[in-house]
Amino acid sequence: MAGPSVELSPVIAASTHWLSRAYPSGSADTIAHTLSELQARQAVTVAAWLRYPTEVDAALVAIAGPGGSAVLDWRVGSEPEDEEAEEEGWRTWVDETVVSWAACLLADPELARRGVDAVIAAVPLAQDRPLPYARTGKAPAEFRRLLEPDRRDLDAAALLRHPDLLEPVASMHRDSLLYLLDAEQQLAA
Repeated sequence: MAGPSVELSPVIAASTHWLSRAYPSGSADTIAHTLSELQARQAVTVAAWLRYPTEVDAALVAIAGPGGSAVLDWRVGSEPEDEEAEEEGWRTWVDETVVSWAACLLADPELARRGVDAVIAAVPLAQDRPLPYARTGKAPAEFRRLLEPDRRDLDAAALLRHPDLLEPVASMHRDSLLYLLDAEQQLAA
């Protein structure tokens, strides 16, 4: 599992930024924006680690690029006025599948738990880099806001966690995430 690979940093940052802009916090205050963005980052991080499970996968996406946000922008009606503008360059690092999977994780707490469990189980032990803490009855600190959001988290991310609003994005690649997490029967139930 690539885990905290530096190679995924641009994908995680851009995909988080896209989600935070498409589903802004429910309040204009800075703390609400930060709490919402933290939840988006945690979901995107889990999704990216699942999508690019090895160091080689992470290196290849850094070389080839993830594909960009064009389809996502079109899906939610947030196309930039000038996508060639210099300040829109971050959009090329958005990974459509990662954003779709993150939307699924944000909308479904059980799926989020399965995703985090898969990441924790697959990240190899290493002494020279940070790893998610093993769960001992509580959510790992790195993913607490995703798995166990408190009232402030939920208020800040009302749009970001709303299943109906996330559906156009989540539905794009939900089937592959359900297959990967062996959660297909969950959808049928």
